[in-house]
Amino acid sequence: MKFRPLHDRVVIRRAEGDLKSKGGIIIPDTAKEKPQEGEVIAVGPGIRNEDGALIPLDVKTGDTILFGKWSGTEIKIDGEELLIMKEADIMGIVGKTDAAAQKVA
Repeated sequence: MKFRPLHDRVVIRRAEGDLKSKGGIIIPDTAKEKPQEGEVIAVGPGIRNEDGALIPLDVKTGDTILFGKWSGTEIKIDGEELLIMKEADIMGIVGKTDAAAQKVA
């Protein structure tokens, strides 16, 4: 992808939604709720403070994040649907705990 966001903007690939409900019912695309979780694909350099110093972003490429339901703007780059939003719209970074990491191993 040849796209670099400016300032404090972040490009996100939305996580895939569930195809089935917990009860086993298959959910059609039109009825699926879009997930509020995604992977950071690209980040801008940061924002400048009043003194002109560059403040880098807290998120980095590869982070899994949570964002608000109506956050961001949907864009299409190279045929892929992505979201672009400001870092302030991101609620947090999803990290694996030590216990979860040990279960995977």
